[in-house]
Amino acid sequence: MRIFIFLIFLVFPTLLFSQTNNNSDSNSNSKYQRESDTTKKQKIAPIDLYRVITIDRDTTYIDTSLTIKKEYSHNYLRKDTFGLLPFANEGQTYNTLQYSLTDFSPYPEFGFKAKHFNFMEANQIRYYSVATPVTELYFKSTIKKGQSVDAFITLNTSENLNFSMAYKGLRSEGQYINQLASTGNFRFTTSYNTKNKRYFANAHYTYQDILNEENGGITTIQDFESEDPNYNNRQRFEVYFNDAKSFLKGKRIFVDHNFRVNSKKGINNLYITHQFNYENKFFEYNQATVPSTVGNQTVARFGNSFLDSGINDQTRYNKMYNRAGLVYENTVLGKFLFFVDDFRSNYYYSRVLVFDNQGTIPSFYSQQINSAGGRYEYRHDKWNGKFLYSRSITAQSLSNLDAQLTYDLNDEIQLGFQYQNINKLPNNNYNLYQSSYVQYNWSNDFKNEKINTIKANAISPWVNAEVQYSIFNDHLYFNDVSTAAQKLVLTQIVAPSQYDGTINYLSIKANREFKFGKFALDNTVLYQKTEQNVAVLNVPEIVTRNSFYYTTYMFKKALFLQTGIVLNYFSKYYANDYNPVIGEFFVQNEKQIGNHPNLDFFINAKIQRTRIYFKVEHFNSSFTGNNFYASPNNPSRDFTIRFGLIWNFFN
Repeated sequence: MRIFIFLIFLVFPTLLFSQTNNNSDSNSNSKYQRESDTTKKQKIAPIDLYRVITIDRDTTYIDTSLTIKKEYSHNYLRKDTFGLLPFANEGQTYNTLQYSLTDFSPYPEFGFKAKHFNFMEANQIRYYSVATPVTELYFKSTIKKGQSVDAFITLNTSENLNFSMAYKGLRSEGQYINQLASTGNFRFTTSYNTKNKRYFANAHYTYQDILNEENGGITTIQDFESEDPNYNNRQRFEVYFNDAKSFLKGKRIFVDHNFRVNSKKGINNLYITHQFNYENKFFEYNQATVPSTVGNQTVARFGNSFLDSGINDQTRYNKMYNRAGLVYENTVLGKFLFFVDDFRSNYYYSRVLVFDNQGTIPSFYSQQINSAGGRYEYRHDKWNGKFLYSRSITAQSLSNLDAQLTYDLNDEIQLGFQYQNINKLPNNNYNLYQSSYVQYNWSNDFKNEKINTIKANAISPWVNAEVQYSIFNDHLYFNDVSTAAQKLVLTQIVAPSQYDGTINYLSIKANREFKFGKFALDNTVLYQKTEQNVAVLNVPEIVTRNSFYYTTYMFKKALFLQTGIVLNYFSKYYANDYNPVIGEFFVQNEKQIGNHPNLDFFINAKIQRTRIYFKVEHFNSSFTGNNFYASPNNPSRDFTIRFGLIWNFFN
């Protein structure tokens, strides 16, 4: 409340003394103003001098507008989370409703994917080029005690050299016992090019840590669904663990640079390229008290343990990736890249385990993979295409074919097509894992996953639509392998499995916004269908988000107001459950969740380049029944009031 009062006093003078200006920053992103306290006119840098650049050198511009899409992205992940189902506390994991959001890399990854939603990978880091220093401050309240912040600054010391630094931090207590989340994401980037444009370099350093207290979910689902007012205080629910926690941290150094061989750029150009990525990660599961208590019953939730107390399972990983390439560029024919790469990784523990019934569990799993490939890029008139093929030249079987093509029919209509065929090596934690829990130790040699995907999308004034059809062979997943006797005593045993059949997956997603004067209705609908002999890839058939909102200018256009209601809904399905020991979701076919509407009310405002957000989340929870879950024994978010802001400065 004190923070809220402070924000009112902070914003009110800005509103009171804001002056109208015919060229002032409106709700569009056409131009940024640098207003002075004096009447002296100053030059205004155009928006195309405030660039945001991806690792593939796709460029957008810094945007301070307030739209319904900005409402969707004002959250912990700083992106639209349609298709993701958050757990009760901010900073916890997400259940995946839209399976087509899953990204695949042919290379083996660390694993522990449920812990990686807020972990920024190398291709998610952005680089900048700005005319003047830019600062962005993000703040949002959390669940009970805590705060969520993201502070960012970027500047060009010269036209050729840019630096940026950012830190995103969160601490959220949560409503349930043992649910604290504490995370930090530090990013530092630099971009450089020579004056003659022969040499370009992008580099970044990241340090990230994600700490979650893990309560294992509530033990008495019937008490939650009974709507007994005695449990309105969620701290009264019994949970499986009162002192367990998981921890993921990682560091990365990344460099991507290229040099043009010919001194002057012409019709034909030759480049030498190199990319370097060194990263280490660490995952820990810690549990001080091993037995769980459910009512008067003592439960071995994850089975027998080597330790009576003080479990501290640690998994370490590092990788080094180098790619060297030669690019031939012709202004008519396009770009041809030929490359070779070297991938080395080490995944390891501090001991070797020997079992009578399953042999030896080794302490490490190392890989060295060399690949060769090519990429072709074509951009001409209304066509834009990217075609990539790579294949391992070492003993491992690995390949990636990715063809993308877009066609701009006109300024408003764009058509896109993609085909991808991946022969993917298993993630490391499928093949090797060690734990203090006896049945959570394995050493496997799984086959590669084979993934074929066709995507098509259309962007138009009438509708935005996406269609994806995927075929999965030798699909890897985590499965509940508990016996009937173990389930009776609430023991949960999870192990990796490989499905030897074929899974067909179809998704159709459509978005359309209708406007009626100052009112608007924004609709996003997703339909999904799977075909499989055994239910190992479970998704809800229908996921929908419908937003009805009102926008207007107030106080002589000094304030732009946006207010409305958002409905989120997904149909019932056998959602995957979460296991904190392995930091992964696993397949279960015993409890369905869904078929519960989630209604949010929001009021957002924009004053100059300050956007203020006020939101009442899930305000219908008290009168539509306690049947809202993020996983079978983890309720999703209750009625919560949140507020926050995003403040941009252009110095």
